[in-house]
Amino acid sequence: MTREVMEYDVVIVGGGPAGLAAAIRLKQLADAHGRDVSVCLLEKGSEVGAHTLSGAVIDPKALNELLPDWQAQGAPLATPVAEDRFLMLTADRAWRAPNWLLPPLMDNHGNFIASLGNVCRWLAQRAEGAGVEIYPGFPATEVLHDERGAVRGVATGDVGIARDGTHKPEHQRGMELHAKYTLFAEGCRGSLSQELMRKFNLRDGVEPQKYGLGIKELWQVAPDRFHPGLVVHSQGWPLAGSTGGGSFLYHYDDHLVSVGFVIHLNYDNPHLSPYDEFQRFKTHPAIRPTFEGGKRLAYGARAINEGGLQSVPNLAFPGGVLIGCAAGFVNLPRIKGSHNAMKTGMLAAESAFAALAAGRAHDELVDYPEAWRRSWVYEDLYKVRNVKPGLKFGAWLGSLHGGAHMWLNDLGLGTLVGWTLRHGAPDHESLKPAAQMPHIDYPKHDGVVTFDRLSSVFLSNTNHEENQPVHLQLRDASVPVAVNLALYDGPEARYCPAGVYEFVSDEGGGQRLQINAPNCVHCKTCDIKDPKQNIRWVPPEGGGGPNYTGM
Repeated sequence: MTREVMEYDVVIVGGGPAGLAAAIRLKQLADAHGRDVSVCLLEKGSEVGAHTLSGAVIDPKALNELLPDWQAQGAPLATPVAEDRFLMLTADRAWRAPNWLLPPLMDNHGNFIASLGNVCRWLAQRAEGAGVEIYPGFPATEVLHDERGAVRGVATGDVGIARDGTHKPEHQRGMELHAKYTLFAEGCRGSLSQELMRKFNLRDGVEPQKYGLGIKELWQVAPDRFHPGLVVHSQGWPLAGSTGGGSFLYHYDDHLVSVGFVIHLNYDNPHLSPYDEFQRFKTHPAIRPTFEGGKRLAYGARAINEGGLQSVPNLAFPGGVLIGCAAGFVNLPRIKGSHNAMKTGMLAAESAFAALAAGRAHDELVDYPEAWRRSWVYEDLYKVRNVKPGLKFGAWLGSLHGGAHMWLNDLGLGTLVGWTLRHGAPDHESLKPAAQMPHIDYPKHDGVVTFDRLSSVFLSNTNHEENQPVHLQLRDASVPVAVNLALYDGPEARYCPAGVYEFVSDEGGGQRLQINAPNCVHCKTCDIKDPKQNIRWVPPEGGGGPNYTGM
């Protein structure tokens, strides 16, 4: 069966902030110059926003540039930040850092607390109104190249393939979408983006990307526990000093509180469970009262780029570019990336439009990476470039080091810290043998404030067609038992926040790895943290995965 072919000027892969901003900006430029530019956007989730997960305190800087009248248009950013608090936690105490001590960069006044998924849904409406064709439920699974090797578009995945590889009655081939330029906005650890980095050597000369795992719940809390516009961040307990991470609580809308926990994925103890560290965090005496008498509404998890400036790859290649979190523009200490994602999408759109206007196609958009280096995105990341690598000194000393660097940059004294620290080894190399590391005993979940994985996955509305090929592929089926279980006590059973991986007894009395693929919330942690890089995450059938509401 041949694939249907559709032709566009620009194809965008991914319906997050970067992809949507790029689509809207292309249409704005086309209208301003009286040109017809055809734009198609593919989104693997069942709808735009279904897979979007973020805190989120949103810096509106890029949105102000893209749609200056966004408030008049009814954008779902209704809760301005009213108060910042930063806590340092021990097992039974919380010490609040005075706000005057925090670098001005960390001040959230002027920002808004919102659901980034709902913001993306709203942006999608603006894009469709401008003439962008949006196709949710169609994951791009293959990069298409021309005879010179340049990217000429993407293909969507086939549907109706059974787990054993046979074709079901409803089998259909995917579509080929050809474009003069293709913008990859897949988000953190995008499967096609990783492939492109390898093919075009986009990571040559840059530091390894670093990652965190963000786990989030949405609660509706009791009226007396709700403080609209309150932003709380913390560091410390329950994490050991050698493990980086922190938390957030954001109060917004109708008595809603977003609570999340980020653990840096360069942790070394294979006994650590990020999910259970998050659940334990909620029991802290300074945190638990927020949720007593409340109701948990939703759950999700997603990997986050943390490498910053040092880890941004080369952005352009023949026929396409990387934008947003596909390239890694998250500002780690601010825990923000949507503003940078949107701006890089806009810069790429401007570069692509200029090329189209000049009659070009399938060449390298060299002015896009030049534009980002001149932009405020570069400045945003430059100021915090030494925060993440400085954490190698330990959580407390590293935080003081990062704070000093941010203060000096904010005071215009950045020349005093002109060096840029390196990250070192990638995250999958950080685990130490289980026998060398202390066991961690996690408390039993109480079903009131703390919960088990499966009940959490239920709240993510995750759904996959059961009879389809497993989208979590093992390059070598012997590695999980022979290496991971033997040396690291099977860390995949703990680092996955959705209970996808578990070791069970086999018929011979040994153990085997069972992959519960329908549980997968598409966080990409396994693709990042597996010590032998033996797990490969590929997109499942279109529309599968979480269906986040209000996240």
